[in-house]
Amino acid sequence: MSNEKALSRRSFVLGASAAVAVTRIPVALGASTSAGQPASLIDLGAVEAVAAMSRGEISAERYAGTLLGRCTAGKALNAFITLEPERVLEAARGCDRERLAGKKPGALFGLPIPVKDSVNTAEYRTTAGTPALREFRPKADAPLVRTLRANGAIVLGKTNLHELSYGWTSNNQAFGPVHNPHDPTRIPGGSSGGTAAAVAARMAPLGVAEDTEGSIRVPAAFCGLAGFRPTTGRYPTHACVPISPLFDQVGPHARSVADLVLFDSVVAGDSSSLPSVSLRGLRLGVVRDYWFTDLDPEVERLTTAALRVLTDAGAELIESKLPDLARLIDLTTDQVQNHDVRIWLPKFLEEFHAGIGFDALVGQASADIRAVFRSDVLAGGPGFVSEAAYAAARDTHLPALRRMFQEYFARSRIDAIVFPATLMPPPRIGDDGAQRIGGKDVPFETAVARNIAPGSTAGLPGVVLPVGLTASGLPVAIELDAAAGSDRHLLAVAGVIERAIGRLPAPKL
Repeated sequence: MSNEKALSRRSFVLGASAAVAVTRIPVALGASTSAGQPASLIDLGAVEAVAAMSRGEISAERYAGTLLGRCTAGKALNAFITLEPERVLEAARGCDRERLAGKKPGALFGLPIPVKDSVNTAEYRTTAGTPALREFRPKADAPLVRTLRANGAIVLGKTNLHELSYGWTSNNQAFGPVHNPHDPTRIPGGSSGGTAAAVAARMAPLGVAEDTEGSIRVPAAFCGLAGFRPTTGRYPTHACVPISPLFDQVGPHARSVADLVLFDSVVAGDSSSLPSVSLRGLRLGVVRDYWFTDLDPEVERLTTAALRVLTDAGAELIESKLPDLARLIDLTTDQVQNHDVRIWLPKFLEEFHAGIGFDALVGQASADIRAVFRSDVLAGGPGFVSEAAYAAARDTHLPALRRMFQEYFARSRIDAIVFPATLMPPPRIGDDGAQRIGGKDVPFETAVARNIAPGSTAGLPGVVLPVGLTASGLPVAIELDAAAGSDRHLLAVAGVIERAIGRLPAPKL
């Protein structure tokens, strides 16, 4: 059953009634609103919800029904391509039966998790948001999904995305645009816009996204979430619709760093305690001539205010320059992606028996995606990447970029680089041309993706955190990038920064 079809009577009663009546939980759970009152179930973080279900304070079925009710209430956001409430409720009932039978709950016990519809799932179709895969049903879960299920999680549904993950808007012409919960006229970012919208709208506390060049981080920034792109290769990406194995990386969206840590502990198999980090003496790198130019005034205002909070608490801003950064990004990022997608996407279609070839898939894609592929991916287009250009990007420029970052982190002894995640707040749906920022026309790709491109190209771990809302109520975020392999330290840094800056209020549906 797709999300367009009606809920079963049982699913609707369990879900919608929970959404309408504010379901309360015991104060002992430790979750509270800003007024100090017990939080409703939809406000629980993943850590809190799993603890409550593991202790039997709420049933997994009740919690799943509450989230499904929220999905119903927020259906107009179009966050899901596939949502099957009865399947979710039956899985939740299975969790309850196992707990009552004495089985030890897993780290994600009973937690419904929305999964980006580019990650293979055995029980659900995997469309990648493109017409040719509308009925593609993989025979097995991706390794990532198997790990989540093995730890007690439930797949809540498959989330909408920018078609084939090839863009930053999630204005999907095949399955409809995803809407930003903070302002439905605005984009949620892409390509993992559906997961971000679902988590921001309290349909789930934790979701699976995927990032090649910003597809976790841009939606996290535009929807006011915490988003984590780990060091490239930290999480398995097999059986995820690919762009480039050099850049592709799955990761989580959440509303708190604690839930990002939970996801990382499970998927990376690393349950070690985070290192102890304090804001006092924390060293944050600032490179103004790349990451801080051409900013929207509201982005600049909120970023500056956040940095002031951190420095007032004892953090140090270490000013530096990376004069070769822009050149190396120009020589690597697009060249690798536009080359590799024509190699690895056909391999995915063949390996998982999708029943269609690459040329036919592109031929059936929506008009905007066909235009991008004809221009930048397929032979004969003006942006076509030759094998010689690709070899230079992969073997010369990309290693130089990664060496530059290694040397920068070693030389500056910083804990993380800090910068505005995007140059502007989320634009309106359909407004994907040049953006007017500070009296200057800035290309859409620059406004949305310039700042996030270096981290994913260099394979660095990155965390996005919201820093506030603009005067018109739109989220603004910073990104923290750290040295490759320092994921747990970065999460610890993000945790202390989150506590200093705070989180955003829930959007009103």
